[in-house]
Amino acid sequence: MGAPNSTSVLLIIGMVGITVAPWQLFFQQSNVIDKRITPRWINYERLDTWIGAFIVVIGGVALICISAFAFQGTPYFGQFTNAGVTATDLDHVLGPVAAAFFAIVLLNASLIGAGALTLSTSYAFGDVFGIKRSLHRSFADAKLFYGIFAVLIAGAAAIVLIPGAPLGVITLAVQALAGVLLPSATVFLVLLCNDREVLGPWCNPGWLNVIASTIVATLILLSLILIATTIFPSINVTAVSLGGGAVLVVGLVGFGLAALRSRRGAKAVTVIEAGPSIPKQQWTMPQLALLARPQWSTGRKVAMLTLRGYLLASMILLIVKAIQLGGG
Repeated sequence: MGAPNSTSVLLIIGMVGITVAPWQLFFQQSNVIDKRITPRWINYERLDTWIGAFIVVIGGVALICISAFAFQGTPYFGQFTNAGVTATDLDHVLGPVAAAFFAIVLLNASLIGAGALTLSTSYAFGDVFGIKRSLHRSFADAKLFYGIFAVLIAGAAAIVLIPGAPLGVITLAVQALAGVLLPSATVFLVLLCNDREVLGPWCNPGWLNVIASTIVATLILLSLILIATTIFPSINVTAVSLGGGAVLVVGLVGFGLAALRSRRGAKAVTVIEAGPSIPKQQWTMPQLALLARPQWSTGRKVAMLTLRGYLLASMILLIVKAIQLGGG
């Protein structure tokens, strides 16, 4: 196995991006609303999410393992281009039945992904512009919502049908882009999930904030490594990763101690009266007009500006890396 490089880092970011894609965060909340789920039934929705995630991961692992086993010791091993080529190679190695099964499974996953991703964008567009957005509504009652949904699917299909398009690189680049964008979406989600005025008794517990902070910091570290290895191809990825990992651990410990100190200080402050007085299963978020505007400290503003700079630099270098992989 060769030494890790920028392509390896890009692949890792892509794997994270496709597993915990930022659009899933928007889709989940919009879909819960569309299903008319109340806090009383939220645990059933969580169970549904866990079961779905488990099945998808098991299916993905099975496809990877079967393909690796089939190609071991053949000229096809390590020569991935795209899913279509993989299906053709499986036909040569295991026969048409295995290739057809592989293609059908991927087609099913692609249809689900295409529907969920485009639906997420349609939901988000409706949230921003205040249009009717629900699968419970008829086409005549939500023309713009369904129109956006259809245009996005048609646009994705058009890209796939471009002659000679490097679909493998496009797929990897999109997945990596999701991984790069995930920290920003997650940061705002964590801030929202710790706003007692919005979520009351549903605010994040401490252990969940620890997990979220670790995930965000790790993704930022991977993106910074991708930036460094793309600009300086000869850089020692292992050394940079170890050094960045050490800084990451120290930073997380420092952040955790600061957060713990802040939490202890906050116990002396009177909490919002509506929070504890309303049972958890009956809590509903107040109307936006009744919520106070968030007050950000100077440190938080600097952190958000830094995050914007990170996103801009990561996206530019990601495009550069994708062009390099595509032979452009």
